[in-house]
Amino acid sequence: MAAHLDKISALFDKQEFNAIHEEMTFSEYLEKCYENPKLIRTAYQRMYDMVLAKGTSEFEQYRKTLTKYNFFNDNSIPIFGLEETIDRLMKHIRGAAGGFGTEKRILLLHGPVGSSKSTICRLLKRGLENYSRTPEGAWYSFKWVNLPTGPDGLYVSDTDDCPMHEEPLKLIPVDMRKEVVKELNDIHLNNSADKVTAYSLSVEGELDPRCKWFMKQLLKRYNGDWQKVIENHIKVVRCVYSEADRVGIATFQPKDEKNQDSTELTGDINFAKISQFGSDSDPRAFSFDGELCVGNRGVVEFIEMLKLDQAFLYDLLGASQEKSIKPKKFSQIQVDMAILGHTNQPEFEKLKNNQFMEALRDRTVKIDVPYLTKWDDEIKVLEQDYANGRVRQHVAPHTLEIAALWSVLTRLQDDKDGKLSLVEKAELYNGKMLPGWTEDSVKEMRDKYSDEGMAGGVSARYVQDKISNCLADRHDYINPFMVLNALKDGLENNSLITNKDQVMRYNTCIELASKKLDEILKAEVQRALVGDEEAVVRLCVSYIDNLMAYINKSKVRNPYTGREETPDERFMRNIETKIDIPEVGVDDFRRMIAAFIGELSHKGKTFRWDSNPLLKKAFESKLFEDTKDHIKLSALHVSGASVVDPKVQEKIDAISKRLQDLGYNEQSARDVLDYVGSIFARGDLADNN
Repeated sequence: MAAHLDKISALFDKQEFNAIHEEMTFSEYLEKCYENPKLIRTAYQRMYDMVLAKGTSEFEQYRKTLTKYNFFNDNSIPIFGLEETIDRLMKHIRGAAGGFGTEKRILLLHGPVGSSKSTICRLLKRGLENYSRTPEGAWYSFKWVNLPTGPDGLYVSDTDDCPMHEEPLKLIPVDMRKEVVKELNDIHLNNSADKVTAYSLSVEGELDPRCKWFMKQLLKRYNGDWQKVIENHIKVVRCVYSEADRVGIATFQPKDEKNQDSTELTGDINFAKISQFGSDSDPRAFSFDGELCVGNRGVVEFIEMLKLDQAFLYDLLGASQEKSIKPKKFSQIQVDMAILGHTNQPEFEKLKNNQFMEALRDRTVKIDVPYLTKWDDEIKVLEQDYANGRVRQHVAPHTLEIAALWSVLTRLQDDKDGKLSLVEKAELYNGKMLPGWTEDSVKEMRDKYSDEGMAGGVSARYVQDKISNCLADRHDYINPFMVLNALKDGLENNSLITNKDQVMRYNTCIELASKKLDEILKAEVQRALVGDEEAVVRLCVSYIDNLMAYINKSKVRNPYTGREETPDERFMRNIETKIDIPEVGVDDFRRMIAAFIGELSHKGKTFRWDSNPLLKKAFESKLFEDTKDHIKLSALHVSGASVVDPKVQEKIDAISKRLQDLGYNEQSARDVLDYVGSIFARGDLADNN
């Protein structure tokens, strides 16, 4: 009868439950600290270690070595394409962990709507929650126990948790604590593999007012015997970060200005307890439940921070620079937290123009979080929700690819020199090699248009909404044509598009994306029509042999006669013209391909016929030209035909089957054949061959 309950119960991890609810004496905790001094880490130090625990790797981007932090990718909501943003973020966190000054700053993520600002904050918060459940991420606070109760007692209950989850070593008076922390630092540095970059540990400030009051009263009872107070009335408890339970993670969201109250940050008097304790300045009659109290030893996130009333922003000045807060009726309290905020461009411009907020600007580190401008990264964002297998309907190949291209095109600026089309620019940013462009020249162009991704363009949310609409309308499958139409139809009703010029520009981007789709689908049908990878591999090997002989001014061996012959210039040009390489650019193109092959080899990778997008297109076009006469191309467009020759139908079915091998289902393959066949029927293919 209880089989299902037993099955569910077996999933509950009692061992983990007991570990994260661990309790011990102060003496036992002190011994733990000497065994593992990292237990007393600051909030930023714990956050830094949390990120590093997932591992790092280095990669090169535009001749610059960057660090990839796996933490931001190995999550249920990974961050794609923001390597430079993450790099700047981690420099801030690393500096704060080292005590270099950024721990006294507010970290402000700034960017357009939907650019992943909230996602970055959410990842850090969820990461802390998970990390604190591991042995490496364990942290501790304390509670008061065996408190005297009754009319002459200290409190109505004999137990009271530390309201701000203070570090237990704060129970040691400041002058005594210095020596303890110094000893712990010595152990920590000796255990560190890299003593130069290792951060220093510290425990700053005094106890919060309520704990300080308890300590003072108990010391009086024990005639100043601090050890007896600690042994009889302190239990050290393990804490787990939890936004839901308001432990070490706090989030503040602006409300209507008339309803905002700065006590939401620093706590407020509990008027129900004033009659019990006799004074509104008694710390037992105060609720230390403001967001800056809850977030002590962790993180506080301010959603749309610059929409806060100025009275709130003043509280942030002390919390950031002085690392202290000022509740009503009490002196300043030392706090340890990472303060994160995020905002958009209009709000940030208001801050810049507000002369009364210079102090806040001076305490703020702004990190830009732009829209993605790399095509592949935008595809990955959409694949998180709509890749085949994630939705019930079939998503035809290139659906997400073209939707992502349109998103990127809306965010890019036209080339002022007129050397590149918008699509070519997107392809360059995506790593495609184009004649006359090197990695350095692409970097120069990106620097020239440094505000791309920050100024203009649509967010991924708009595209996701339109794909969602298509999926809601169709129960079987969706294709790129449906999504492009949905994107176009929704522009007029998009609340973020404020003028007709934007609508016109985004419609132009729809046309550009449609033309690119035409190219992709033509190439796909060409590939299916050829259907012989061995042939394209032979073609590639022959071309590369001739190209390397040409570069090295040597000869190539004829595979049939075995004779040494000069490179076949006519053969090479026949392939190169398929991708519009002019005669004057032949030498540059061939040297570029040779360098590309050498770079792949240096990285331990093998060159394949499809490794280089330009050559891949050239090889497919060449093979297609050689085989296209085997079938009448316009016969692919059969939707209006009543009779199709059986032999032609057999070939069409074979092409359809090959398309299905490429990821199409039967209907989406038919859509592609019908569409491309209509282009063939108009004779458009002749322009590309």
